[in-house]
Amino acid sequence: MAKNVAQSATLASLDQKLAMAKRCSHEGVVAGAKAAVVATIATAIPTLASVRMLPWARANLNHTAQALIISTAAGAAYFIVADKTVLATARKNSFKQAPN
Repeated sequence: MAKNVAQSATLASLDQKLAMAKRCSHEGVVAGAKAAVVATIATAIPTLASVRMLPWARANLNHTAQALIISTAAGAAYFIVADKTVLATARKNSFKQAPN
C-alpha cells in the first residue's frame, strides 16, 4: 500500500514537471516566433532597399541571396530567443520550487 502511495506521488510530481516543461517550451516558441517576425521585417527592409539603390547589391544579390539573408536572420532570431526564453523560464521555475 505504501508503495502505491509513493508511486502515485512520484507520478503526480512527474506529471507536474511535464506540464511545466510543456509550458516553458510553448513560451519559448511564442517568443521565438515574435522575434522571427521582427527580425524578418528588420532585415527585409534594408536588404530590399539596398538592392534597389546600390549598384553592387543590384549586380550581386539575386532573389535567392536576398531570401537567404532575410531567412537566416529570422531563423537565428527564432532559435536564440526561444532558447533564452526556455532557459529563463526553467531557471525561474526551479528557483520558485527550491526549499528555503
